[in-house]
Amino acid sequence: MKLPDSHQTDDVEHLLRNAQLRDALEPLYDESIGCVNANVMSTSSENEFLQSMLEWERAPIMPICEWFDPQLVLPSPDQLDDELLHKILHQTVQQLFEKNIVLDFTEHLSDRQLYCLIYRDILPSHEKRIDRRDNYLHWDCANVGDDPEIWLRYYASEEERQAWVEETGGYPPQMDDPPFPRQVPRAPL
Repeated sequence: MKLPDSHQTDDVEHLLRNAQLRDALEPLYDESIGCVNANVMSTSSENEFLQSMLEWERAPIMPICEWFDPQLVLPSPDQLDDELLHKILHQTVQQLFEKNIVLDFTEHLSDRQLYCLIYRDILPSHEKRIDRRDNYLHWDCANVGDDPEIWLRYYASEEERQAWVEETGGYPPQMDDPPFPRQVPRAPL
């Protein structure tokens, strides 16, 4: 009697898991599932992608402050002197990163401005909470989508600036160094 090798057993397990994931996603079917090209991805990679989609669909939407236990509550910026605000800001940025929340484009903001952004906009924002080690919520602190001027001035590369000119026909602002260089935790986009 010949026993199946572990490679064949793994392949069968991956195919069974693939069928389970596709069944679970069936009621939620949209074009993103149709984008999965089984001819390009391994079944294992496809399963990872489908699992992440299922987690996205099932993730609770809740204010970011409630992602923490106990809930993350910051003192009002009006109650803090600059030194204490600076200390709390850096602790908060680290706490956010521990929950896979990354603050992008922060160096044009003073400590007080960044703290106020976290206090007034980020912590009360309702977002999907997905507990995956490789899933990051990137918070655009330059608000690139609504007003690209800050991004163009401080963060865009020359190639990105040129692409913006070609796309919009506009004139980008002069490039400057951001006025408040700081080190914040980074994660892949």
